[in-house]
Amino acid sequence: MERVIGVIGGSGVYEIDGIEDARWQAVDTPWGDPSDEILTGRIDGVKMAFLPRHGRGHVHTPTSVPYRANIDALKRLGVTDLVAISACGSFREEMAPGDFVIVDQFIDRTMAREKSFFGPGCVAHVAFAHPTCPHLSAACLTAALDSGITVHDGGTYLAMEGPQFSTRAESEMHRGWGAHLIGMTGMPEAKLAREAELCYASVAMVTDYDAWHADHEAVDVAAVIATLKGNAGKAQALVGALPGLLGATRQACPAGCDRALDFALMTAPGKRDPALTAKLDAVAGRVLEAAA
Repeated sequence: MERVIGVIGGSGVYEIDGIEDARWQAVDTPWGDPSDEILTGRIDGVKMAFLPRHGRGHVHTPTSVPYRANIDALKRLGVTDLVAISACGSFREEMAPGDFVIVDQFIDRTMAREKSFFGPGCVAHVAFAHPTCPHLSAACLTAALDSGITVHDGGTYLAMEGPQFSTRAESEMHRGWGAHLIGMTGMPEAKLAREAELCYASVAMVTDYDAWHADHEAVDVAAVIATLKGNAGKAQALVGALPGLLGATRQACPAGCDRALDFALMTAPGKRDPALTAKLDAVAGRVLEAAA
């Protein structure tokens, strides 16, 4: 199977350098317009697809990001492995601003977003105990190390609604829960990627210490942007190293990410809503066609 690496760029990462035959293209989805056009091309012979999560010029809030359209559009372009890059605050002294963290767990505290492609008329429940792909995450870790980035292997990302930053009380509470990082965009993106049977890795770029740290001021946009500028170059280096590590062909995912829907559909074929199943053609076409 041909590998297509998708990259969703978070705050400060609005383009990817080094893509050959690069072109921005619009993708229509039944879930609306994605955040922006998608930059496609190749790096080291491997197909790439890049989407700025907030749109070029940063036009979307964390809540208004069209998460379903973004994942659907990337799936329609043939993406098999999706790397999501996000700016985050840190709850741990050792995870300092400028460091990267390969996320392996999430706590979802968002409340105003559509979190599934499925619904009444086509019900599905995917396993999500391990929300990221260990194989793809390991490649991101190696790419970061090879690029000279200070990176931490593993961390729990708490996704908050935003757009405001945390109060001190919230920051202390989330830190006490065992979270390592806080951000505003990791959910429902990771859940939707699992429903779309994509291998998904989350790379967090630490920009600040949220509001808990006694020796640091409260988070402000100016400080975050200053750190983002340094992190953006690191993110470019990490992404540029991935094609050489992963290669142009892929086998079935050892963790089963690409078969997440095998036992997830609950609604009997004869009871499924045709309008909803039509919208699921890219996301769930593999299993819907097999059940038809």
